Amino acid sequence: MKINLTIASFLGFLAVVLGAFGAHSLKEKLGPEVLNSFETGVRYLMYHVIIVLFVNSFVDFSEKTKNRISYLFFIGILFFSGSIFAITIGGVPAKNIWYITPLGGLFLILGWIFMMFSFLKIDNKGKLSSSK
Repeated sequence: MKINLTIASFLGFLAVVLGAFGAHSLKEKLGPEVLNSFETGVRYLMYHVIIVLFVNSFVDFSEKTKNRISYLFFIGILFFSGSIFAITIGGVPAKNIWYITPLGGLFLILGWIFMMFSFLKIDNKGKLSSSK
């Protein structure tokens, strides 16, 4: 759990830095469509950092559940936001890595689905039910 919180904290820092970089340095250099894509990468990065912090602070999830959800989100962030950043500011041609962004989106979706089912396993008293 400590590593998940550390990674999430670093990614939160990175989201703020990239957001500021985009707002102050890229506005003049990128067209509106490319800047919008960059901002989408930053936004999804921050959204999922916040959810990882929540998941790892939620006392009714086991360490195993926290790790599974966190890893799905970390991989999703890397592939989704990372590929957007590589294309928009890294100069990587989109045609070379077009498939990585939707793959990252799939990992983000899987993280949400796994989290949803993990919540469903918790009984009304806040304990994990015996049907794991």
